Amino acid sequence: MSSLASARSLLFVPGNDGHKLEKALSAGADAVVADLEDAVPAAEKETARKLVAEVFAGPRTASLVAVRVNGAGTAFWDDDLRALAPLPLDVLVLPKATPGAVAELPEGPPVLAIVESARGLKHAYETASAPRVAALALGAVDLGLELGLEPRPDGQEVLLARSQLVLDSAAAGIRAPFDLVHLDTRDADGLERECRLARSLGFRGKLCIHPAQVEIVNRVFSPQEKEIEHARRIVDVYERSAAEGRGAVALDGQMVDLPVVERARQVLAQAERSAPDDS
Repeated sequence: MSSLASARSLLFVPGNDGHKLEKALSAGADAVVADLEDAVPAAEKETARKLVAEVFAGPRTASLVAVRVNGAGTAFWDDDLRALAPLPLDVLVLPKATPGAVAELPEGPPVLAIVESARGLKHAYETASAPRVAALALGAVDLGLELGLEPRPDGQEVLLARSQLVLDSAAAGIRAPFDLVHLDTRDADGLERECRLARSLGFRGKLCIHPAQVEIVNRVFSPQEKEIEHARRIVDVYERSAAEGRGAVALDGQMVDLPVVERARQVLAQAERSAPDDS
């Protein structure tokens, strides 16, 4: 089983739909997130809690299992936490995340904090620094509504928010964040472009809302063979150079020094974490 540290795809599923929950567990996502918040109407909240408890109490799968609760301060917060307390969850997903909301959580599994408000973005570093928080994710729809952002094909309207989460995650010493949801589930080409943009900005995973998105997300956020082989060559030539008492060496006309080597080692480590678990 993977861990949140190496997860690439987080597949969100309505908590009140047992068929979709069961199907999601075999969709190949690194984590399946049963949603008790936006995807479930108020009248269905209790039904969703019971259904999630039933499905997630079953045999473990290759995917991590997580639940997104309703936000702190809502009428559903306390009931959500009580219902989830006995479950063997791998991750708890916190919407509208702020340092104060994290502080209200009882003891439990690691937290994925969704930053989706102006206040949440302003205090993302403090949220990321909380001991319970293992990763941040960008919730662009609610954030865009609050800030009055207008979607653009190039994604420039959320560039600041994306970069802020990458910076704050690194500064807090936690894994790289998860990128926003691609809302058009039929737009495979657009999803892949968005994944590649997010990866270039420092993200190492993405939120999904349909099983068809999982394969693309997993592929783009995993090192490719050409990238892995180049990383191996960098490490090899550097280690041979270091053994000969030299601190820097050229490979294919480009200088290879310690920062370049560390980046190559990160690629190799990520490739190892992303490899299928045959156990």
